[in-house]
Amino acid sequence: MSKSANRILTTHVGSLPRPDDLLSLMEAREKGEAVDELAYQCRVTRAISNVVKKQSECGVDVIGDGENSKISYTFYVRHRLDGLGVAPPGKERPVTAQHADLMRHPDFVEMAAKRANGVNWFQRVASPCCVGPIRYADSRPLEQDILNLKQALTQVTAVVGFLNSASPGVLTKFVPNMYYASEDAYVEALSSVLAVEYEAIVSAGYILQIDAPDLGSARHNQYQHLSDQEFLRIAERNVAALNHATRNIAPDRMRMHICWGNYEGPHNHDIPLAKILPVALKARPSGLLFEAANPAHAHEWEDLKSIKIPDDKVLIPGVVDSTTNFVEHPRLIAQRVCNFANIVGRDRVVAGTDCGFATFAGPNNPVAPSVVWLKLRAMSEGAKIATDRLWG
Repeated sequence: MSKSANRILTTHVGSLPRPDDLLSLMEAREKGEAVDELAYQCRVTRAISNVVKKQSECGVDVIGDGENSKISYTFYVRHRLDGLGVAPPGKERPVTAQHADLMRHPDFVEMAAKRANGVNWFQRVASPCCVGPIRYADSRPLEQDILNLKQALTQVTAVVGFLNSASPGVLTKFVPNMYYASEDAYVEALSSVLAVEYEAIVSAGYILQIDAPDLGSARHNQYQHLSDQEFLRIAERNVAALNHATRNIAPDRMRMHICWGNYEGPHNHDIPLAKILPVALKARPSGLLFEAANPAHAHEWEDLKSIKIPDDKVLIPGVVDSTTNFVEHPRLIAQRVCNFANIVGRDRVVAGTDCGFATFAGPNNPVAPSVVWLKLRAMSEGAKIATDRLWG
C-alpha cells in the first residue's frame, strides 16, 4: 500500500456515483432484458473515464474506477463465476439476514422505506446463489475493468490506481451456498477461485482492494445468533481463507476494507473495532480501510493506543462519512488524520472514506452525487492541513 514520506495521501473505498443512463442500462441487463452489449461497454468506459477525472480534480491520490462497471461490490461475480444462478426448482434462496439494530426499531425501518418510495434494490436485480461447483469461467469483464482504468489513468495525475474485489467471506451472505456440504467448504472453494481475480489485478499493476464487511457487519446480521467468540472464530476462518487466496501476492500490493454496514441506522449492535481488529490485522494486506467518521465509530481511534499495530500496516481511516450529506470541514478531517498519525506515525496513515458512496447501482444511495465530490475535495483539503501540521 502506498506510503508517503512527505505528505498525507488520499483515497476512498471504491464505489462512486454512476450516471443515470448507465444505471438504467445496468438494471435492464441484470434483468435479462435486451441490451446492446457494445453500446453498454462503451458507456461503461466513458463513465469510468469521467469518474477517474473527477477524482483527480478533487485531489484524490490513489484512484479507482468507482466500480462503475459493477451492479454491486458482490453481485458482480455472477458475470464471472460458473456455479452461480437462481435457486433450483422446489428450493428457495436463503433469506438475507436483516441488521439486528434495524430489527429493533421498526419505526425507523418504516420511515426509511417511505424515503425510498417503496423501492427495494434487491428486488430490482437478480440475486444469485451458489448452485454448483464454482470456477472462474469468464475473465473478460475483469480484463475490461483493467483496461478501462488503465486508459482513464493516462489522462490524470495519480499516485497509483486500485481495483476492488470481494472477499471469500462476504460472498457467503450475498451469494449464499446451496451446493457445498458446509459453509466452510464453500469458503474454501471461494478462496481458490477468487485468487484468479486477485492475482490478475496485481499483475496489471494496480493495488488490490479486498472488500471484507464479513469482518464487521456480518456480526450483527448474518451471524447475529452467535456469541462474539463464536463470530470471531468465523472471522478467523475468513481471514485464513483470504490469506490462502492472496498467498502469491506481496502484502504491500493489497489493502482490505472492513465496515459495519454502509447505512444510516442506530448501529448500536456493531462489534467494536477493538474486538475485531486483532483478527483483521492477521490478514496479509498491508493497508486497512475502516470506518472512523460516523457517530458510531468516530471515537475508536482512542482504542488503537492500546493495540499493537504491526509496523508493516498502513491505516486508511474513514475521515468523511458516506451516509450523510453533511460536508465535513477540512479542519475536522485534519484532526481525524492527525489522531491516527500520532499513534502509528505520519507515513503510515492515508486519508479515506468510511465506505463507498454508491454501494449498489440503484436510486437508494444516500449522498447526492454533487455532494460526494464536495466531500472528496474537502478530504483533500483536510489532508493538506494535516500535512502542514505533521511535517511543519
